[in-house]
Amino acid sequence: MEAVQSPWQTAAILIARLTLAAMFAMGAAFKFMDMNMTAGYIAAAGFPFPLFLAWCAAILETLLVIALLTGAFFTPAGVVAAVYVVFLGFAFHGPSHWAGNQAEFGAFMSHFPFAAGLLFAAVHGPGSVLASKLGRG
Repeated sequence: MEAVQSPWQTAAILIARLTLAAMFAMGAAFKFMDMNMTAGYIAAAGFPFPLFLAWCAAILETLLVIALLTGAFFTPAGVVAAVYVVFLGFAFHGPSHWAGNQAEFGAFMSHFPFAAGLLFAAVHGPGSVLASKLGRG
């Protein structure tokens, strides 16, 4: 049985879900607007099949937006999103990038509070308002 949420808890959860979804929506939008640029960034990081991976990333981010906004499959989506965000931090802003540009360290570090928020959301769920029961045990 779900606990009853106060109005401020409901508002905070909805704002958090919207904020997390917006982050992935912006990422997906930039990828869809210029898939070749995204592929070039992926290739520059040394990954094979950059265009394929760019499409995979854009599709994953779109699915995460849907899960975060609807609450469907919220816990697994939150865990997948957290792992993805940490991966992105290491792959594109990790220690090998810091010597050439110290701002990369800040970009790297910003991935961890984002991942922590996603894990917190995954553990606590989408709340009881505007949340699909799909994918919940």
